[in-house]
Amino acid sequence: MAILQVNVRPALRSLVLPRSQRRENGNSPFLSLNGNSAYPANTVDHKQTFASPLMTQTHPLPQSQTVVNGSALNGNNGITPQPLPQKILWSLTPETPVGRALVSASQRLTGAGCENPRLDAQVLLAHVLGMDRTWLFAHHDYPLAADQAEAFTELVARRIRREPVAYLLGRKEFYGLNFAVDERVLIPRPETEMLVDFLLAHVQADEERIFAIADVGTGSGAIAVTTAAHAPNTRIYGLDISPGALDVAQENGRTLAPHAQLRFLRSDLLAALPEPVDVIVANLPYVTDSEYSGLAPEIRDFEPQVALTAGDRGLDVIQRLLAQVRHHLKPGGLVLLEIGHKQGDVVKRLAEDMRPKPRAVGLRQDYSGHVRMVTIEF
Repeated sequence: MAILQVNVRPALRSLVLPRSQRRENGNSPFLSLNGNSAYPANTVDHKQTFASPLMTQTHPLPQSQTVVNGSALNGNNGITPQPLPQKILWSLTPETPVGRALVSASQRLTGAGCENPRLDAQVLLAHVLGMDRTWLFAHHDYPLAADQAEAFTELVARRIRREPVAYLLGRKEFYGLNFAVDERVLIPRPETEMLVDFLLAHVQADEERIFAIADVGTGSGAIAVTTAAHAPNTRIYGLDISPGALDVAQENGRTLAPHAQLRFLRSDLLAALPEPVDVIVANLPYVTDSEYSGLAPEIRDFEPQVALTAGDRGLDVIQRLLAQVRHHLKPGGLVLLEIGHKQGDVVKRLAEDMRPKPRAVGLRQDYSGHVRMVTIEF
């Protein structure tokens, strides 16, 4: 197990004092990651002791090997696997200036293997202070109050454990909207915005018509809510097997599209869909079982596995959906699927073998040039 100790300010003496007295004396805090602890992975234990000014990082935390398919995933929810138990101790002295707090946190996040340590530190501190990131750059000497230092302490300690920034903030921007997210749902990815682009272009081409749409594996509701917010000529069903995911999606629907024709239903794929629809859109699990172990720890250890993996070829859920489409799609309907960037040809063949036979099956590339979407027209 890794042990990380941080000296933010030089210590004056080695004494253990009550929290209030330590704050008054302004002595040095430190952080350590103690792998021998039996604390649960999600426990943050704040304790302050006085340490020597020579504390250094002795062992870096484990780093991820690979990130599969750009991690552009969404869909159903399930039980999240927990990381190995760690005890995290970290605190900043009240009145630590913004600049010093950012430098210290960035160094620790770098040692933990975080991909964007400086950005992460800035985003987390801006969140704590209720300011924009740009404010931080002009206020490096601003002293943190005790509650601000403590809140930043907790967030950085959790980020060192590789908990995703979106979960720490409780939100993620998608298509210009701020979605509530937590461990019950996958974090919306920018790649999925292309799916929304295509869907909006389709329904906005005929604004006099009301389109019935099913968003299968809605998760946080990113696709359903975004479409509803931008296209009032839609009636959308957000379907998910997870009650927790549906709670998050409903919250986002109430907040971001309060007047939309938007309904969330618990459903195994299309089973609970109450009527045939014009469009079926789905961003389902497509990571293979073997790929899963190589995902970044932010994904593998915190996001719901059942929303990620789909068998030894990553196609189990997509195949089940395609088998149901003909019973739930209106004549002339459209199916839009997000897929893994290596799955285009095989999903295209699966779609072409559907009965009734589709009129056209197409592959669409994302903005990085990877095949990311399959369109199936009937």
